[in-house]
Order: sequence, then structure tokens, then C-alpha cells
Amino acid sequence: MNISEPFIRKPVATTLLVVAITLAGIAAYPLLPVSPLPQVEFPTISVNAALPGASPETMASSVATPLERQFGRIAAVTEMSSSSTLGSTSVTLQFALSRNIDAAARDVQAAINAARGYLPTTLPNNPSYRKVNPADSPIFMLALTSPVLTRGQMYDAASTIMAQKLAQVDGVGQVLVGGSSLPAVRVELNPTVLNKFGIDLEQVRTVLSAANANTPKGHVSDARRSWEVAANDQIFAASDYASLVVAYKNGSAVRIADVGEARDSVEDLRNSGYANGKPSVLVVIFREPGANIIDTVDRIRAVLPQITAAIPQSIDVTVAMDQTVTIRASVADTQKTLIVSVLLVILVVFCFLRSARTTLIPSVAVPVSLVGTFAVMYLLGYSLDNLSLMALTISTGFVVDDAIVVIENVTRYLEKGMRPFDAALQGAREVGSTVFTISISLVAVFIPLLLMGGLVGRLFREFAVTLSVAIVVSMVISLTATPMMCAYLLKDAPSHGRIYRASERAFAWLVDTYGRTLAVALHFRAVTLLVLLTTIGLNVYLVMRVPTGFFPQQDNGRIQGALQGDQDMSFQAMDARLRQMVEIIHDDPAIDTVNGFTGGGTSNTARLFLSLKPLAERKISADQIIARLQPKLARVPGVTMYLQAGQDLRVGGRQSNAQYQFVMRGDNLADLTAFAPRMVAQLKRVPLVTDVSSDLQNHGLQSLIHYDRATAARFGISPQLIDATLYDLFGQRPVSTMYTALNQYHVVMEASPEFWQNPLFLRQTYVRAAGGEEVPMGAFASFGPTTAPLTVTHAGLFPAVTISFNLKPGAALGDAVNATVAAAAAVGLPATIQTAFAGTAQAYQDSLGSEPMLIAAALVTVYIILAILYESYIHPITIISSLPAASVGALLALLLTHHDLDIIAIIGIILLIGIVKKNAIMMIDFALAAERTEGKSSHDAIVDACLLRFRPILMTTLAALLGALPLALGTGTGAELRRPLGITIIGGLIASQLLTLYTTPVVYLYFDRAERWLDRVRGD
Repeated sequence: MNISEPFIRKPVATTLLVVAITLAGIAAYPLLPVSPLPQVEFPTISVNAALPGASPETMASSVATPLERQFGRIAAVTEMSSSSTLGSTSVTLQFALSRNIDAAARDVQAAINAARGYLPTTLPNNPSYRKVNPADSPIFMLALTSPVLTRGQMYDAASTIMAQKLAQVDGVGQVLVGGSSLPAVRVELNPTVLNKFGIDLEQVRTVLSAANANTPKGHVSDARRSWEVAANDQIFAASDYASLVVAYKNGSAVRIADVGEARDSVEDLRNSGYANGKPSVLVVIFREPGANIIDTVDRIRAVLPQITAAIPQSIDVTVAMDQTVTIRASVADTQKTLIVSVLLVILVVFCFLRSARTTLIPSVAVPVSLVGTFAVMYLLGYSLDNLSLMALTISTGFVVDDAIVVIENVTRYLEKGMRPFDAALQGAREVGSTVFTISISLVAVFIPLLLMGGLVGRLFREFAVTLSVAIVVSMVISLTATPMMCAYLLKDAPSHGRIYRASERAFAWLVDTYGRTLAVALHFRAVTLLVLLTTIGLNVYLVMRVPTGFFPQQDNGRIQGALQGDQDMSFQAMDARLRQMVEIIHDDPAIDTVNGFTGGGTSNTARLFLSLKPLAERKISADQIIARLQPKLARVPGVTMYLQAGQDLRVGGRQSNAQYQFVMRGDNLADLTAFAPRMVAQLKRVPLVTDVSSDLQNHGLQSLIHYDRATAARFGISPQLIDATLYDLFGQRPVSTMYTALNQYHVVMEASPEFWQNPLFLRQTYVRAAGGEEVPMGAFASFGPTTAPLTVTHAGLFPAVTISFNLKPGAALGDAVNATVAAAAAVGLPATIQTAFAGTAQAYQDSLGSEPMLIAAALVTVYIILAILYESYIHPITIISSLPAASVGALLALLLTHHDLDIIAIIGIILLIGIVKKNAIMMIDFALAAERTEGKSSHDAIVDACLLRFRPILMTTLAALLGALPLALGTGTGAELRRPLGITIIGGLIASQLLTLYTTPVVYLYFDRAERWLDRVRGD
């Protein structure tokens, strides 16, 4: 049966088929979204609650725990963690990949409602949730600076106008405004003067609370008209609050101005931000899980002019960071790599066939196969990302294979003197089944990957489908358009020039040399078979030697920084350190912008976001920049800067100082706080890791007030009154609300700065007794310094400590994971502490267990498909025997180039299973045909097949090798992701080409002898 014959005889219909495939792909290409990776992420929701002034322990016990108990009942929650700091709690919920994030959000809201009765009644607002992964890098950042406005005024514009409008943009998950806080009227009281007047703090708070009202007042009307009733029941300026009467003493009014100062300021003084060294307010934008980054940023940029027009024109708004710049550059570099691969593959064909007309045929077949794939990608909802484009790039060596097999066989008959039309019919008839077998068995390699679950399976499903579609389209083109073009474009065997004849003699010599060496290999079959068995054993050895990893470390032009200060560091000191760090970083010639902010829940931490100049301008990688900056940053006393290069793939919902996390969860807090520092100290001794730190911050300074309840009761002083007094003085307590059309602002009451900056003032704090007299707190309480946690973290419902670390240059993640496990064993953790890796390290462990099964499943699938196609149990094993040499070459290439055996390299090895076996398929197909139709012996048949198919085998191998070469040698943006794939394929192809040309015929003969022996046994 000749599948190609109808298409050869109907050139118009076949041409229109090719045109239709091409037009469909061209129409779909502009509609494909662009992204760094396929949109596969764990649905993640972040829940936040605030109780100003509450300690981390209070937030953890009274806010985090009730919420976690309710969240624990939600289905498909795979990971739950929380972090409680001064006045705030954040709970992060990560769901299974199969969970719809909108349905999960509804469950989260229901759980928040159920927990409301267990939360403190003083909680000013209900907990809120966002569909966002807090561990993700921001996709866009704006820096607001002004020569005339204060940070508070800029923050007001950013929070009230910009954040609200940006949050409405489709794809935006969260808009974080940092660097300051909302404007407020701060009433700073002098407790000594209050005591002199005999006025207590609660009395002042009551006056301030009553100063504002925004309640219904009704309306009046007569027979004809109606009037709404309004009043000046709100005041907004600090001068108006200064004149408020607190009390009357000796017939005179005592006003706020008499006992303190009212000034226009901000709600929280402990916030600051900097952009390239200038005081700034930062607007940091995160996307929803699954949202396309490019589309989201494009929508943000589209509305940005309208938003900036709505804020004061004295505010300068600049783009401080745009993640899409490097994404677009990476995708553009991948597209260039694809074009180079196509050109190299076509060059291979020309060098072998040495005919422009003949080369024109694959020059059409290859682009049409790739362009046609775009149409299927659009129908499947795929994107143009690094993985899908990488699949298309590597497919150039595959899709040309089918065309080469057909063209080479047709050309062989032309050289025998046959007419082009007859040569096309005869050549296509002979290789039709071979092309079909090669393509179907190659697609079969990806079946396990298509069925694989988890993050890795979902991530590479798009890669596998894209590559499979390209191969199927190529098969269709090769069985239809390629033989048709051979029939009508090729001419009768032409006379050749001297260059052609010389090259033909060189190729004939190469074939003759191969024939002689093949005869030697077949004569010493046992030695050749021993070489094959040694290759199999070498695979086991190399797998144990090659370091393993998860995902290549990328340079995306972004660096994230976490600044960690001493646990007793004040905000003022941290602000100075942050400003100093920003100046040092900004002076580096490779840095484009640096932005950072500090404040909020903890005063000893800060976050920084660094954007790098283009790679062509800076010349060095992000890791090299980090190595250059670290010694300079280490000179700043009292703080430690942790820098890590931004990555496209971030797994997990934990924010940490470094890329990889190791979680210790304890049944009791005492064991956890005792052993976590030991684990950190032990891990710092491991030479493979750096930037080791933990989120255990339990040595913050605390001024403990231990009051005698009996003595306080005699004065008529309750614990609630004591807490209220302390909150009034030191908690930046919001005591009144000012309502405007766009936002709400607060009146904040606290002691004057000279009092809250010294803990000794606690002894002089007065509390109003039941009889009205002012009692110093020292009369019924003692004071002493102690330590307290700055942050309380949970994993699930239990206390936890997360230790984070980065890898040293050249270190492999697999080695670091093993070293971390060994360090935990050396510490001797008690049974009350459970340990586990989290985030990317956990994903690595999960993938490590599935990788051997994935390769084994691919081999089994290929065997089954080949056994069905050949109706034989033996010949598929002969074909698969060509694979050990390829994997040895791939592993050796990784060792020589100092790359890890990571997910990308594993995909390369799986691809080699499909690439390498085609050589054996071409040999065995012709050998079996020679045995069955010509009656040749198995020895003569396999020798003839090897010599006859040597040219197409060499052509297809070189085409695949050169198709992978741009991936292996790429140096552009995102090249780190593509390089392991090219290296494994090139190394595997070189090794397999050298060995399988000899081992496959030997295995074929051994199995043929075994099959004949079995037939005789069955016959007897």
C-alpha cells in the first residue's frame, strides 16, 4: 500500500493542503499569548488581618490560630503557613493543582466568616484575602517621588487612587503600597502635664473619639421644598484638634494644645522607602496565580496615563521595575534560536544532497510543520513561552527527519535512472511505513510525560504536546507534500560537476570505511556486545556521579534582596541602614534601579528589588553581580543582606531570605526554639550552601511589666485599664475616624516621642484609680527587660521555623538537600520536631522520585508501540538497545560542562529515546524487508541495510545535532533554561552515532539467532 500515491497524483489538492496548514498557523501566531513559562501554578490565597499594637504572640494566638482551625477544614489545602508580626497576621493557603482558585476563594471567605466569632472584638476590620502567592516576584513596580510633597501625601495618592484603580485591572492579584502610611492627625501627649492637670489618658481618648461623627441627621421639608440637614460634625486639620477642650480645671479650659501637640502627619511613623536613593513611595504589583504576565502588564501600562492624571502633578511616577522586559527578551532570543536551528538543519540537507532543488523540499516541509503547530497551540490555549518555543526549536531536527528519509530514498532511485514521478512513487512506497513508525514511536515517548501529574507534569505537558503536534504535522507533510514535490520539482539524474563528484567520492570512501569497520565489529560480535553491556553499566555509574538539580538557575535581570537587622534594632537605625544599602547597590555599574522599603510589622527587616541593565551591557550574570556586591554590603554593621536572582518558577507560598526552604515543625515551642538555632549553626558549616538564615526571631527586646494584681485591685485598677493606658501611650492608637469621599483617615493618639523612645518612662506612667487619683505604675508593678518574639510562624496549626539557604556557585541542589538531611541528623532533633523541605526544594524532592519512573515508563511505552508495529517481541528490544550509548553521552556532556541533571536535562534524555531509535528503525526496517522479499540471510540483510541507510542516518543525526546546537551555545536572556537540553541532546547524539552503528547490527544478529532457536524448540 502506498499512502503517498493519491497525493502525488493530485498536486493541486496537496498544495492547497499545505497552504491551508500554513495559513492556519500564520493566523494563530499573533493570537498566542507570550509568557516566561506555561501558566501552571498552585492556586494560592493569602489572608491578612490587622490589630494595631498587638504583639506577635497575641496575633498568633488570638488571630492566626482561629483562622487556621477554620481553614484546615477546606478541601484540597496542600500547605498552610502563617506569619504573625507586630499588629498583623498573614496566612497563606496553597491548594492542589486541580482546585479552581475561584471556588477555593469562596471557601476561604466562608471560613473567615465562621472564624469571626472567635476573633478579638477589637479587630478593626474583618480579615481579607487575596488570590496571590506572596512568594512570587512582583511583575511591575512604580516609584513615586516629589520635590514638594511628603511621603505621606504621596502614599495617600498611591493608596487612595492608584492602588484602587490598578487592583481593578484584569490579572492583578495584589497592589502593595510601601514606604509610608496614610495621612493622619497625630495627637502626641505629654503624660507629665496630663498628670499635673489630673487628666487621664482615657479621658483624652474619649474627647478625641467624640470629635468626629458621620451619622444620619435627616431632613426637613415644607409643602414645597425639602432640605437635607448637615453639620460640621467632622474636623480634618491638626489645628482644629489642638483647640479641642479636654477638661475644665479651676474654671479654665484645658485644651489638647495644653497637654500635648496635634500635628498633621501619618498613621505609622515606622515606614520608609527609597528609589535609587531618593525618598519614595513604592507601588508593587503582583499578579493573580495563572494570569498572563505580559497581558497583565500591557493592561497596566494602558491605564497608567489615566491614573497618573488623577493624582497631583507634582508627583513624579516612574517605572521602577517591569518583569516583562526580560520575558520579552528571553522569548525573542528563543525565537532567534528557532530560526537559526531551521537554517542549520536546511544547510545539513544541502550539504548531503548538494542540490538547490532537492534542498527546497525540506525548506518548505520544515517551516510548514512548525507554523502548522501554532494553530494547534492556539486551539489548546497554549502560549509562546520558553518551553513551547524550546520544543519547536528542538523539533527542527525531528521534523526534517521524515522529509530526509523520503527525499534520500527518492534521490537514490533518480540516480539509478528512474524518472522523478516513478522515483517518487517507488521511494515513498518503500519508506512510508518507516516514516510512520519513526513518528508514532517518537510521539509515544511523550505519553508518560503527558500523563504525569504534579507541577512538573503540568509544566512540561505543553512542551510534550507542542513537540508531538510538530512531529505529527511533519509526518503528514512528509507523506503527502514531500513526495509530491519530489515528483514535480526534481529532474532526471543530472550530470554533476567536479565538486559534486569529489564530494561523492569522499562520501563513498566514508561508506566504505564504515563497511570495513562494521565487518570487524560483526566478526568480533562478543567484544561488540561486551562494549554495549559496559555502556549499560557506565550509565549506572554516571547517574550516581552527575549532580542533580531541579530547574536551571536563571538570570532574568532581577535580583531580590532581604535585609535582616539585629533583633533589637529600632526602626530609625534600620532606616539608616536601608538608605546606606540602597546607595551602595545603586553605585554598582550593572544596576539599573534599586528600590526598597522597611517598616510595618517588623522594624528590623526590609525588602529590596533590583533591576539589572541588559545582559549585553552589563556583561556578567546576576550571580556574579551578587558575588561582587556581597563584600561591600557586608561592611555595613548590624545588618545582613540576602540577595537572590529572580526566577520564573517559584514554588510555595513562603517569603524567605533565600531560594530554598527547610521547615522544622514542633509539637511544643520550647524544643523548636532550642534546636532551630543549632540547626542553623550546623547548616552554616555545610560548604555547599550560603546565606543560611531562619525566620525564628525570638530575641527581640521586651520591657515586661509585672504588676501585682492584689495591689492594683486595692487602687481600683483593672488589667484592662492598664492595657488601655499602655496602648494609649505606646500603640499609635487610632482613636477617631475622618471620612472623606475617597478614603478614611484616622486620628492617632500616643505619647510624645521623647517618652516612647525610652523604656524607663514606663515607671513614670500614671493610671487613673477608681477614686480619681493618679497612681504611678511603679506603685503596683515591677519592670524588667526580657526577650520576646518579633515573628511567630506556624506550619499548619503548629509552631514552625523556616530555614532558608542559597546554593554556592557550582553547587548542586541534590547535594545540598542531602547535606541538609545529614546536618539535621547530626543535630539530633527530638521526636517532637518534624522536618521537611518546602517550596522549590520540596518540588525537587518530588520530581527526583518520579524521574526514574518517567524514563522507565517512556521505555516501556516505546517497546509496546514498536512491538505492535513490528508484531514482534524481539525487534523492539533491538531498537531500544541503541539507547544506553545516548544516555552515556548525555551524562558525560553534563559532567564536562558542569551542568546538573535537572528537569530540563531529563527531558533531553527522554528526547534522545525518540531521536536515537530512528537509526535502528531504519536499519531493521530494510533488513527485515530484505530477508522477507529477497530471501537474504540475516547477516547479509543487516549489512546491506546499514550501508544503504548510512547516508539518511548520518543526515538525520546531524540535523538533530545542529538543531540543538543553538540551544547549547545560546548566551542570550533566558539561555540558562535552554542550555541543558541542547547539551544532553548533542552529547547523546555523538555517543550514540559512534556506538549504535555497530552495536545495533550485532544485537540484531544475536536476537535473530535466539528467535530461530526458539522457533526450532517450539517446532520440536
